[in-house]
Amino acid sequence: MRRGWVGGFLVLAGLFASLTSQSAQAQAQPKTQQPSLDARVEQFLESNRNRWNAWNVPFEDGKILHDLVVANGFKNILEIGTSTGHSTIWLAWAAAKTGGKVVTIEIDPGRHRIALEHFKQAGLEPYVDARLADAHGLVKQLAGPFDFVFNDADKEWYLNYFKDLDPKVAVGGCFTAHNTLRIYARE
Repeated sequence: MRRGWVGGFLVLAGLFASLTSQSAQAQAQPKTQQPSLDARVEQFLESNRNRWNAWNVPFEDGKILHDLVVANGFKNILEIGTSTGHSTIWLAWAAAKTGGKVVTIEIDPGRHRIALEHFKQAGLEPYVDARLADAHGLVKQLAGPFDFVFNDADKEWYLNYFKDLDPKVAVGGCFTAHNTLRIYARE
């Protein structure tokens, strides 16, 4: 029996699950209420709305990520799979509002370079710690705790990332994953 891939919708795994007994520590920036930053980010996102390729989340999924972070005051954010930075921009914009910061990991030097430029253009550089690395190894080395994780890298490794991060997600934290149904799209 063939199972087909079902769309690119954001699938939230373990939403608001209490995964460990660690408490969240602020490793972040001070909260900001900067109308000029909001206007700059909104303008950047809108002007690039139709330019993001398949390696980036859709605009609507980025908004969901942003809203989850802001609504819950998440500060210590980890993203696995930066691509050229669309989801990171949504997460960093939210982090600017919560006093947080995003650690994001990308393995491809070209995409990493483009993402850095996008963060600069959007005015979000202070809220992003962009790492050029293989997440398979780096995720194991990161100390945590993280109160929000967004997993959007190599789909076959999702379970491994979850196992590596489970003890590093704070109580009340949120672990999200994108395109999880692709994992099961086999003949």
